[in-house]
Amino acid sequence: METTEKKDLGAKIVEVLKTIYDPEIPVDIYELGLIYDVFVNENNDIKILMTLTSPNCPVAETLPVEVEEKIKTIEDVNNAEVEITFDPPWSQDLMSEEAKLELGFL
Repeated sequence: METTEKKDLGAKIVEVLKTIYDPEIPVDIYELGLIYDVFVNENNDIKILMTLTSPNCPVAETLPVEVEEKIKTIEDVNNAEVEITFDPPWSQDLMSEEAKLELGFL
């Protein structure tokens, strides 16, 4: 896959991630800073490294599955896998300016 195609696919992935919301916070998971990294290999297998707002997050079981399922619907994506990490732990510092503004932190 050429670099521009990878960039286009990366942009599509980010678009989809911005449609997924933490049910307790009215901000999408991308702007919240829950997505740490997105990897795309030569077979268009996607691996997403993400975190949750806390290890006891009520959506710990369902949110990663929702992310995987939505990413798999993108044309050109072969497979998707989500890995949850708490290193580093999520904090408000990871939120975008937009998310901080939306939640009244600015």
